Amino acid sequence: MRSSVIALTLAALSVFWGPTSPTFASDAKIAKGTITAIGGQSLTVKVGDHDIAFDVDNATTVTARGASTKSARLAASGKPGLRLTDVLKTGQAVSITYRDSAGSYHASEITAIRNVPSPATNSHSDGVVKAIGPDWITINGHSGGGASFEQTFKIDPHTKVWVKGATKAVSAKNGKATFTDLVGSGDRVNVAYHKVDDGLLASNLHVTAKAMH
Repeated sequence: MRSSVIALTLAALSVFWGPTSPTFASDAKIAKGTITAIGGQSLTVKVGDHDIAFDVDNATTVTARGASTKSARLAASGKPGLRLTDVLKTGQAVSITYRDSAGSYHASEITAIRNVPSPATNSHSDGVVKAIGPDWITINGHSGGGASFEQTFKIDPHTKVWVKGATKAVSAKNGKATFTDLVGSGDRVNVAYHKVDDGLLASNLHVTAKAMH
């Protein structure tokens, strides 16, 4: 999705299709941080260990993803133009070009920086399959001190399943083997997983020993 350049008015935002306005000359500075608050005529950003408030006005431009689409929808519905909160949000990383005037910081340009989520950290569990479905699996296992546990994991199309003889099983199903064709009740498995919403999602599942039926 393309980025759009937005120019602030105190009441709303309007989309500009031309080039951005030039930045301030030699006195221009750039700060990068995370938005902690958004006001009608100001933006507070955490830069390092400090919260800094920047003034915005009708000369301030904002570059953010999806702004042109949102603006077009509002125009089509006859609603007022975009507000700053329509294209930016608290927690959003931004780069701000600003001028320091007697201790007051005026933002000339605000650019939203795409937040890159941190990769999920996997935990591991080893146990025996107690129950299984097409997109879930429950295992029983033992932890330290002789204690036992039970965990249920979600399975999705991105879950990698490793099992000896899988190629043969897939061939027997004409290349359409399901999760339950590869893993069964009583199999011993090692599951790499991470938390997603209110559940546990399996990213990798290794069958270390097939059940003896």
